[in-house]
Amino acid sequence: MRSRKAVLLVSDPWMDENAAIPPKDYNLVVPDGWFKLPLDPEARDRSIVALAERQFSGMDNAPHLKEQVMRELQKTAKDAYQAGGIELYLSTLTIGSLPLSSSLLVSFPMPGTMPSSANVHTVAETLRRSDADITLVTLTAAGRAVREFRTDAASPSTQLGNELPTTTVKYYVPIPAADEWLIMSFSTPLDPLAKQMVGLFDAVAGTLHWT
Repeated sequence: MRSRKAVLLVSDPWMDENAAIPPKDYNLVVPDGWFKLPLDPEARDRSIVALAERQFSGMDNAPHLKEQVMRELQKTAKDAYQAGGIELYLSTLTIGSLPLSSSLLVSFPMPGTMPSSANVHTVAETLRRSDADITLVTLTAAGRAVREFRTDAASPSTQLGNELPTTTVKYYVPIPAADEWLIMSFSTPLDPLAKQMVGLFDAVAGTLHWT
């Protein structure tokens, strides 16, 4: 499950015709302006350099900030990969001069991190022990999933000085006919626009379908 395609289907014939066969891949549609950062060590460093060059184009007076951003991205990408992440999307969108900072991490959880013989109900019950808002949802083409919503206090030392709360939305999606899960983890530090960003996250999650 490595290649990715941006294809949006109204319905997913795979779900109807091959429910007993594990899918080979998934498709997911993300907005234009979200930069795809592969997490495989052989590819991620080149992508980080490319992203930094794009974001700091024409800003020759900010080399230290550029280096800091690259270090943070390298650490984030390395940690995500070690935790089962396969790709990371980072928003490069802006409204005027305001960056619409947000991210999406797609991952397969490491063995032992999900409850054994888990289904959406057992995962939801486990997650409800935390302070997050947990709901069961149905994704149009990917089936039932667990949605986790939470807001965390800012961590300026690890978020390039951000002092606003971070909003996170996670979708835990069981892979059909397989004892595996796919997790989509959306995040934004834009607390004043959190409601709008969550709406965008939910829309992106709704495009997930199996192939």
